[in-house]
Amino acid sequence: MVITLQELQMYRNFDELASDVLDLAKEILPDKLVYLTSFSDKQQIILKLSNIDTSILLTEGMVINLNETVCNRVDFENKLPLIYEDIREETCSDDLRNILEEVNIKSYLGIPISLVNGERFGTLCVAHHEDSHFDKKSINLLQKIARMFSYYLDLEHFAYRDSLTGLYNRHYLSKFFEDHSKTGGVIFFLDLDGFKKVNDIHGHDTGDLVLKEVALRLQKIVNEHNDAFAVRLGGDEFIINFSQISTREEISKRAEHVLNCLNTWDSEYQLSTSIGIVPYPVDSNINLNTLLKNADNALYRAKTAGKNSYKFF
Repeated sequence: MVITLQELQMYRNFDELASDVLDLAKEILPDKLVYLTSFSDKQQIILKLSNIDTSILLTEGMVINLNETVCNRVDFENKLPLIYEDIREETCSDDLRNILEEVNIKSYLGIPISLVNGERFGTLCVAHHEDSHFDKKSINLLQKIARMFSYYLDLEHFAYRDSLTGLYNRHYLSKFFEDHSKTGGVIFFLDLDGFKKVNDIHGHDTGDLVLKEVALRLQKIVNEHNDAFAVRLGGDEFIINFSQISTREEISKRAEHVLNCLNTWDSEYQLSTSIGIVPYPVDSNINLNTLLKNADNALYRAKTAGKNSYKFF
């Protein structure tokens, strides 16, 4: 699952460590622009630049369509750098050459940064507005720096993730409400109907597979919305948070969609979902524990109303 910019902003000392990574890289190639990027499913974000190079038209926070970036050509599978010492002399596509020339990059080195599980994070890049030579020793040192940075990312990433499903965990939810809840939104508190029977009849290994499938379906739902994320609280309890959702009609529409996504299973699994819904206003000071308690109350009413349904608090 992709690390979002919002998640990165929660990491302890991320800005400081990113700056240290770039400073180390600049010690190796002092006359070049060095920068860090991250990938989402469809975009690349320029996270941090080593310095402001007016010759190269990149800025911190710049968002680029991933298919239109040179970094997307880096070989992540084999963990190999992408090297263009003179883009004018390279046997690459005209599209790629145009992409680099548009930002005045004549030479480029891209080092892949991946998590331990193989998931792409982004790149450590070196660029210059003139042709350059990248020697093997410099490339090896940059790869080591990128690898050390990926270890840090892994430690932070898994501190906020549920180990079974890969969804966010309660720690992430708590941190989100410390930092971002003033934007307003709505919490969906989900509980699987019939999950205990799956464990009792088919065993906990099968139960774990069901939970992983639920997580995949929830992740697909939240990927449809830029403002949403999913959490596994524990057991068969999940949270979806939607930010900046305004009308009760829209909330109900999304709840129906969630129910429809989670009530289709093989006949051997008699599963569905109940949802308790709690909106929270912009700039609210409401405590997360209070929100969850209210959502649990609404969830209980959805369960007693016949399951496979939702109720507002």
